[in-house]
Amino acid sequence: MPDKQKTFGGVTPVGTNSKGQRLRPHPLLDACEHQIDREALQALAGKSILNPRQFDRRSVVAIAQLSALLESQNVEMDKPLDGKIAITAFFEASTRTRLSFESAVLRLDGKVLSVPDGQVTGIAKGESLADIGEMFNTYGDVVIMRHPDTDCIDQIQRNLQRPLINAGNGSGHHPTQALIDWYALLKWRPELCRPNCPEDRQVHLGVIGTPGSMRAVKSFVRLALMFPGAVKKITLISELADPVGLDLTEPIEESPIPIEIINDVREVLPELDVVYVNSIAFLGDSYRNLDSRYKLEKGSNLKPDAVILHPLARNDELGETLDHTDHNLYFAQAAGAVFVRQALLTCVLDRLDRISGIPRN
Repeated sequence: MPDKQKTFGGVTPVGTNSKGQRLRPHPLLDACEHQIDREALQALAGKSILNPRQFDRRSVVAIAQLSALLESQNVEMDKPLDGKIAITAFFEASTRTRLSFESAVLRLDGKVLSVPDGQVTGIAKGESLADIGEMFNTYGDVVIMRHPDTDCIDQIQRNLQRPLINAGNGSGHHPTQALIDWYALLKWRPELCRPNCPEDRQVHLGVIGTPGSMRAVKSFVRLALMFPGAVKKITLISELADPVGLDLTEPIEESPIPIEIINDVREVLPELDVVYVNSIAFLGDSYRNLDSRYKLEKGSNLKPDAVILHPLARNDELGETLDHTDHNLYFAQAAGAVFVRQALLTCVLDRLDRISGIPRN
């Protein structure tokens, strides 16, 4: 049965989920002896968050540590983003990403200017992203953007001088989603954050999808490659013979983690500790759903203690019959999004010192 939600420091975390495993933040804090890597976090001040390549294992763990601290205490009382304005510019449909970013800002006492639909902007009249970026310099302190064009980052940064957080760019990357994924994994099994993770706590990751055309999958794999000694093997399961794509080819070749590619999930499913699945591939200017052969449901031959991650939204590839099982880590994964995005915004906007309870290293 899933853990009952407990209080920590007298505060009940707000990021609860209704079904599946319910992850609590304090085991992760206990695993790092309640130490927060301030140096790694302070290095993010004023920086844009564009690509998972800009992180390393140390910074991923540090962001998870800060996220756990924020989840475990009433950070709203600190008002760390008071006086700051975040622009959420979503030129592509979104539910969880936009709302969790906006919730993160508002809970930290910041303010939000929202573009929920690109068709309500000057884009509909032919305005360039470069010109929009010029205007954003005056309107806010940080820009959070999702866009269907992979090259949108380069376009808007021609004139944008404010930090930019990439909330998904075409088939490019989704770095904050990958950090959310790893926050869930590190709460689920805190030993993974240690360089000397015990062998019996290391994980075999299975990734169902095509990283070359799935930005969330690509970003998740990119961070997974930073955890040798915690990830003992990665198996990519795809209908394509070469699903990797250019962005991952070099880091995969350089990684000490063994990686295999297969096209039948049934071959490996009973061996996997973590199954990451996503349904949506971005191909050119449209989306395509994953083949139904890769569907997971309660009757699938999963390892008894295996967990499933999914960035959501889901389609037929992930059956609702799994929702009430301990395989379901995907709802807890989604519930952690606000805290990870709070952590990033606090660091990027250089307001880390306003958070009470951060130990001095």
